[in-house]
Amino acid sequence: MKGIKLSWGLGWRLLFVIFLLIFSFSFAMFQGGFVSWFIFYTLLPFAVYSFVFFFIPISKIQAERYIQAAQIRKGGKLIVTVKLKRTSRFPMLYLVIKELTQSPQLIRHAESQLKTVKIFGIRQTIEWTYEIDHMPRGEHTFDGVEITVSDFFGWVKKSVVLPLKQTVIVYPNVTDMIYMPIETRYDQGAAASPFAIVKDTTMATGIRDYQPGDRVSWIHWKSFARTQTLRTKEFEDRQSQDLFILIDRKASDNFEEQIELTASVLHAVVRNQASAAFLSLGATRFYFPAIQGEDQLQRTMFHLAKVEADLKKPIEQILPKDQAMSKATSVLLITGDLTAGLIEAIPRAAKNLRQCTVFIVVKKGKKLSRQELTMHQLARSRGMILHVLSQDHFANAFTEVGRS
Repeated sequence: MKGIKLSWGLGWRLLFVIFLLIFSFSFAMFQGGFVSWFIFYTLLPFAVYSFVFFFIPISKIQAERYIQAAQIRKGGKLIVTVKLKRTSRFPMLYLVIKELTQSPQLIRHAESQLKTVKIFGIRQTIEWTYEIDHMPRGEHTFDGVEITVSDFFGWVKKSVVLPLKQTVIVYPNVTDMIYMPIETRYDQGAAASPFAIVKDTTMATGIRDYQPGDRVSWIHWKSFARTQTLRTKEFEDRQSQDLFILIDRKASDNFEEQIELTASVLHAVVRNQASAAFLSLGATRFYFPAIQGEDQLQRTMFHLAKVEADLKKPIEQILPKDQAMSKATSVLLITGDLTAGLIEAIPRAAKNLRQCTVFIVVKKGKKLSRQELTMHQLARSRGMILHVLSQDHFANAFTEVGRS
């Protein structure tokens, strides 16, 4: 929407200026004397300016916004430049420029930085650059720029909203992790191995047509030299279990750290050429059956950038009805609050469950309460593997020994 917003009724403001001018003139005519005429002539230029200013359209001002980086990490710096340009040189005293956004996090974090006062004068262009440090995670949309212009005394005041929609994505921070697959199964049986990946690249069993996403090192160059057709080596599959990552979006003091741990785990899985399913349960459901490449990872990270702690119903009521986990054999649960209902719900949802690992996110230095210790003991009695992690231990989440 582009148009002038009436503030107290723009027409009534003009009538007030005219009335003020007439009143001062009448006062000078009937009163006479130097003082009364001095008041009239002093008021006259301001009233004329206000009268002319009333007819000057400010809706023709053009706005441009330049965002230095529209995708940043949580805690990073956002640098924005707003440029205003007009065609006339009618003198304007000052402008109040305000960024319009519906992002509650951004408003709470930097409301004072989204507004400024600039002297325009007779210039045709003006720039405003602002920086916001420690950007909060989320999808932040700038809807437009609101400009408010006034005369000398605020008798005539105009506002216009210039639509200028742009979005900034702030992704969660990612910690480099030492990734170790929890379990690996071969055709001959099951074996725990920290070095297993999806393909055993030491044992080529044949060649096939090249497919997008195949690694360059897998290309069969001898075949390409003969046929000028890209072919890829076939390797013996290591039947690694489908790791199923589940995130609990219940409100928690550790929710932001929980999101960062989830993002770090997914990055570690893709970087090590493994695969994982991902389920995020909250007010909305997000499910990805197989994350094994950059495209899938990017879509998941976009979800983690926007997601909020919005799970209202108990997860034990939702999870058993969700069919995504029905065939999962190895589940990795990332939560900030382990409950008895959640401990009971996972085996009911994953009917083929063989192993469940739980990453419980806590604040650094926090001592577990008696109730939390009881829940942890209950989970271990059900065969679950627990790792209590603070943010400074994320890098070793897969390798360090679980702590109660």
